[in-house]
Parts: sequence; C-alpha cells; structure tokens
Amino acid sequence: MLLSVGLTAATIPLAYAQAPSASSSASAANQTSLIGSQNSAPPVNVSVPSRAARQFETNPILSLPKMFARQWIPDRENLATDYFPQIEDNQQQKLSLKETIYLALENNPGLMSVSLDPVAATESVKGANAVFDPQLSSQIDVEKEVTPVSSPFQNPNSITNTAKFYDWNFGVSKVLSATNGTLGITFNNDRELTNSGFSPVNPVYTPTMVMSLSQPLLQNFGWQFATINVRLAESAQRSSQWNYASSVNDFVQRIGNDYWGVVQAVENLQVADSALKFNADLVRVNGNNVRLGMMAAVNLSEALSAAATARANVSAAKAGLEIARTTLRQDVAANNAGAMLASEIQPLQQPDTKYGAVETDDFAFKAMLEDSPALAGMREAIRSALIQVKYAENQTLPQLNIGAQFGMTSQAGNSKCTTSGTVPAFANCFSPSGPTVPPGSDNGALLPFGGDYGTALNGLFDFKFYDYAAVLGFSMPLDNAAAKAALAQAHVAYDQSRMQYRQALYQSVLLVKSALANLTAYQEQVDATAEATKYAQKALHDTQAQFRVGLATTNTLLQYQSNLVTAQGSEVQADVGLENARLALWHSEGTLLDKFNIDFQLQSQTRPPWYARF
Repeated sequence: MLLSVGLTAATIPLAYAQAPSASSSASAANQTSLIGSQNSAPPVNVSVPSRAARQFETNPILSLPKMFARQWIPDRENLATDYFPQIEDNQQQKLSLKETIYLALENNPGLMSVSLDPVAATESVKGANAVFDPQLSSQIDVEKEVTPVSSPFQNPNSITNTAKFYDWNFGVSKVLSATNGTLGITFNNDRELTNSGFSPVNPVYTPTMVMSLSQPLLQNFGWQFATINVRLAESAQRSSQWNYASSVNDFVQRIGNDYWGVVQAVENLQVADSALKFNADLVRVNGNNVRLGMMAAVNLSEALSAAATARANVSAAKAGLEIARTTLRQDVAANNAGAMLASEIQPLQQPDTKYGAVETDDFAFKAMLEDSPALAGMREAIRSALIQVKYAENQTLPQLNIGAQFGMTSQAGNSKCTTSGTVPAFANCFSPSGPTVPPGSDNGALLPFGGDYGTALNGLFDFKFYDYAAVLGFSMPLDNAAAKAALAQAHVAYDQSRMQYRQALYQSVLLVKSALANLTAYQEQVDATAEATKYAQKALHDTQAQFRVGLATTNTLLQYQSNLVTAQGSEVQADVGLENARLALWHSEGTLLDKFNIDFQLQSQTRPPWYARF
C-alpha cells in the first residue's frame, strides 16, 4: 500500500494531503484479486504424454523418398537463422498471476526444451524393446563360373566347365523376452546348373531348413532378466518426467517472483514519485520564503538537496521497474508478433495481506514427502541403481550356454543315367552310350532324385535327410575381476544414490522449515510495517503543523519525510515478501503446481508391439 504526502505552493503554510488508509488499500487489493479470479484461465495439464514422441518418428517406407532426397541436398547442415520482423511486441496484457503462469507455461522456449527430455527418454524405452523385434533377412543372388577343363576326361564335349548358381534364402531370428534365448529359422534354396558330364543331377534343387536355439543358463539368464534393459530405460524415462516436473515447479516460482517483482517496482516508483513531489513543493515554498526574507537560505539549500536525492531515487525506481517488466515479459515469452521483446504483462493483482494460521511442521513435511517432484525423481534414481546392481550381479556368473540345431534338406532335379566302362552291379537304367548289354538290360545308374523344385520342397518334410547338433559351452575368467569390479561399482552407486537422497531430504526439510519461518516473519512484518507507516504519516503531519508556525526546521521536516518514505518502502517490501514467502513454501513442499491448478501426472509407457512381448 502506498501513502502520499504533498506540499502546496503557499507562501507560508504547508498543506497536508491525506493518504488512503490501510483498510481502503486492502479493499482495493481484494477487489483486484476478485477481478483476476473472474478472468482466471481454465486448468492446465503439463504432463508429457507417451505419444508425444510420434511427431518426431518416421515411417521407414513412406519417408524413404524424402530421406533419400535430403541425402543429396547440399548444405543441409546450415543452421536456421532467427528472423525478427520487429524489435518489440507492443501488445500489453493485464493478467492475474495465474493467467500469467499459464501463458508462460505455453510460450517459454526454455521450458519447452526441458519438456522434450521425457520425449527423448520415451524413444530410449522403444530402443530397449527393439532387441525383441524379430529380425528378418533375405538374400537373392546369381553366380556363374566358367573355368577351363583340367583333364580330357573331365568334360569331353567342351573345353570349359560352366556352372551357374541361383540362391534365394530367407531367415528370421528373435530374442525371447522370457528366457533371453535366441530362436532362429533359416530357409535356404540353391539351384545349380552345369555342363559337366560328371554331375548326376543337372540342374539340381537343394532346399534346406534349419531351426536353432541358443539359450544362456547362468549369465544373462534369470527371472525377467531379458527385459532388464527395458526396465532401466523405463526408470530413466520416469526420472526424466520427475525432473521435468521439478523444472516446472522452479519455473512457476520464478514467474511468481517476476510478477510480484513488477508489482513491487511499481509501488516503489509511486513512493519515490510521492517523495519527489513533496520535496519539489518544499523547494517552491522555501524559495518563496527566502525571497520574502522570512527564512534563511540554508533551508532552501536543504530542500534543494533533498529534491535532488528524490530525483535520483525516482530514476533508480524507473530503472528497476523497467528491468522488472522486461524480466517478466521475457520469461513469459508471449510473442505473437515475432519480436525480440515479447509482449508486456501488466499485473492485475495486488499482494494479498490477509493470512491465516501457518501450517504445522508435520503437515508441511508430509506434503513435501508426497508431492515434491525433486524427491520423487531421486527415489526413482535409487530404483534404477538397484536394477543396475541386479544386472552387475548376474554378470559375475559363469557363462553356461546351451545350443541346439536341427536341419532338414532335400534334393531334386533332372537325374541322368550315368554310365562307365563297366556295368555296375546296381544298374537301374539304360544309356545308348554305355556298355553293350543284352536287350532289355540296364547298363547305368540313375539317382532317385528326379523331379522339379516342387518335388524338392515336398521331400524336405519327409525327414530322409537331416542333421542335428547340441552344444553345451562353459566359460569363466579365472579371477573374474572385471565383473567383480563392476558389481562393486554398482553397489557404490546404489549407496551413493541413497545417501544423496538422504542429503536432499535434509535440504528439503531445511527449505520447508525456512519457508515456514519466513512466512511467519512476513506475516508479522505486514502488520508492523503498516503500523509503522501510519505512525510515520502522523509524525510527519504533526511536524508539518510545527513547521507552519516556525517550531520545526526544514531539516526536521525532511527527516520525518524520509522516515515516512522508508516506512512506505518497508511496507511494500513486506507485502510482496509475503506473497513470495507463500510461493517459496509451496515450492519447497511440492504443492506449488496444485495451488495454481496445474496438473502433472506421471505417464506410463505404451506397451510394445505384440511380437516384442514374447
């Protein structure tokens, strides 16, 4: 509240201007608060949803053309330059504190940057789950070899050996989220065509199917161990959300302090202007009295000195107000015109000097433990450190892995009747180019693999040709020093996180206790400074009366006027300090967001795709 004292241009008498009373100032403040509540904005939610990362994700198929084009655009690494069409956004907004906070939450780029941390951490969770995505592979190739013959019997009809190979192979492998084993299936297809006379089946199709499983039994195995990196990523994502909430908590307090800083600067300027007006009137009155020979010149000098000091104080108050307004407007960052200076915010509220009973220590400490986002983030860090200990313990175990493989193969193609200089005992076909035999007798051998590619596939599942293997492997360093050291470091990190939480808890208790003490002190200061201003006003009024009849000197009058200015400044500081003390208490408790109806909820992670859950 501001009290003003003025001097009129009279020859001898000094007129006293009555200032508004404390009750009328409080009424005006309550009325202003009522206006602010009527214009209050709806609740705001600052939670970062898990789907917020979708705007940064790309489709690997649909985005391929644009990605390919960007790879061939030169100088794409050039940084974008900010363009400001004007220096200052001249728009002015009269807002309540709550509306100012909401506007700042929507526009401040620094807070927007912090809000992207949980988004990036969400992608880390997806990256951790990616290990369970099935890995598909395929290879299609063709190969031809033409080489000279090395023997006259190798290929009598040609001087070259020609072979052409076709392959079309497919495979899929997957890490199992339950056991951390790796399951794989491969399906290979070979077709060979050659001009060699020694090839009994030409062309020949050879399909092969192999199923394999590699399963750890000690190291990298355990209850839910396969998903331990996913749980670490989820814990880190929760920590990033709590860190963001803590940043919002700090930011809201900063906006509140900026807001009340402008209010304090405005009222300080009013106090300084009132003092300057008083001193200017005193200079005018004393100057007239000196010219009339009714007052010594020293009184005019004293008045001039006080007026000069008052002008300096006004200049300092104007500078303080300009700095406070600029700080608030840049922190709110409401900039619709694309200017370097955001639009100006004019506070609509005045400090509320009404107060009730101060919270008890037990209530404040309970709220701190339940609501403080900083403490919640540190508790999540302890949980992450405990998971790291579990991982490090597992890595100290020996490696004992079991592997199993089963494969099936088949063969089909154009099977030729192969003959030699003699008739084989197992002759089952006749070739005109073979040895002479009685009519109707066989003189060559034919492999029973005749057929096409479909015949080869049908024979694959007859299980006539197969292979299998089972492997049990064991490995362990003799001293296992690396794993033991990593486990010891994990234990140290876990104990450090617990001690850091304990230290943070102690500091939070100190902040809450200090905030409670400051709030109590400012409540008492509000009453004391208001009373001091009232008595300083009355003292100045009495001194003015004495000055008019010559019973008080100019020096005495200026001293009482200085006392009033000091009392007014202290009252302004106490009123604003009470509001900042409330903000400090709510901030230390973690209830600041709730006080301004700002909702923050810890967002759970989206479930991974079905094929990554087994």
